[in-house]
Amino acid sequence: MTASGIFHLFSRIRQSGQGVFAAIRRGAHPAAWRRAAAAAGLCAALGVLPAQGEPGRPQSEFPVATDARIEQQGETVRLTMALSTVVAVDAWVQAAPDRVIVELPSTNFQIQPGARKSSGFVSGYRFGLFTTDKARIIIDLSQPAAIVKAEARALRGGLGELAIELRKTGRAEFLAEARARKASAPAPVAAPERPLGEARRTVVIDPGHGGIDPGTVVASIAEKSVVLNFGLALKEQLEAGGRYRVVMTRDDDRFVPLAERVKIGQDEKADLFISIHADSLTQAQDVRGATVYTRSERATDAEAARLAAKENQADAVAGLEPGEEDPDVAGILMDLARRETRTFSGVFARNLVDKLGASVRMHKIPLRSARFWVLSAPDVPSVLIELGYMSSPKDAELLTSPEWRGKAVGAVGAAVDEYFARERASVGQAAENRHAQ
Repeated sequence: MTASGIFHLFSRIRQSGQGVFAAIRRGAHPAAWRRAAAAAGLCAALGVLPAQGEPGRPQSEFPVATDARIEQQGETVRLTMALSTVVAVDAWVQAAPDRVIVELPSTNFQIQPGARKSSGFVSGYRFGLFTTDKARIIIDLSQPAAIVKAEARALRGGLGELAIELRKTGRAEFLAEARARKASAPAPVAAPERPLGEARRTVVIDPGHGGIDPGTVVASIAEKSVVLNFGLALKEQLEAGGRYRVVMTRDDDRFVPLAERVKIGQDEKADLFISIHADSLTQAQDVRGATVYTRSERATDAEAARLAAKENQADAVAGLEPGEEDPDVAGILMDLARRETRTFSGVFARNLVDKLGASVRMHKIPLRSARFWVLSAPDVPSVLIELGYMSSPKDAELLTSPEWRGKAVGAVGAAVDEYFARERASVGQAAENRHAQ
């Protein structure tokens, strides 16, 4: 490819907003894109690499991974990706479900849409950001396998290549390796506590999914982006009046485990916990509208149970060990606290349904309950809002509309205001009654 050809190609990329490597592969000989990839730093400086729709650190600052290939040779499966630079790589196996976890620094994955995702005993793989400074590739296994090689090696021109080589192994060897890794895992870092002397009410906003867990994806629109944009807009709305201290479980494209989301609410001594999601029903595209969920041990209906089961699997999607909720703490005081919390959650949920119903379309059964792990804190009133169904073309259009988002955010903000206004009124009435006695 000539210099003028590359310049013309960069112009096409800027005009179309497509990734540099995808465009190069469409318009150049397969051998030429590797040479042109050396200009990736220039492309990043020009801002031509897509940022995947998330606020925070630009994706163009990350190393770029492209040209994924997977192939089997005998009892070995090899997965490779081209890299814009050499990076550090860590990899380990995990059981139940069987998989290989590959961890590397935050990476901008520009993998070709038609890339083959399975071969031999590898049934599939996925990739994405895991935290603000880490990315993961999750390789699903249909049979136990050992990691023969997991490295990034240097190529000419400052480029690199990620190579993951796996070999069939026995179940006992696989489980022993998985247990060894689990035993050496570091303890989780505690979330920051609520500042002393804080008089404002604390509201925790929890945009679902994130990073390597995109949630529902319909027509290239990821649930994680929709709910993050909504959460950030709600934070801005609540903070504008100065009455609330707002904490986000995530404010960028990173993954947060379910247990950590719950712990953030408890550590921050939240007065309200609001989890934001957007559901999908592939077999019922005519189903539309927002729904508000509270926590209960028994689901109100089959659809609520399905959704809770789906959301409770978020950790497994990101390659974490299958988690379990903390066991219930025995005692009368804890039981009373849990009952009181559920009462407050129900009051706020009804406020939400009223306010949202006056501004946006609601599901025909707008108030439901199920055993959502993320709503399990016994001392924090918590609700989960399903903004709509991304499987519905109309809902999907609205979920990405700034005008619709503004209406819905305003309604949720009004529900928060009314909830705390009622609480203040109840406290004031109780004080008057005590004084009268």
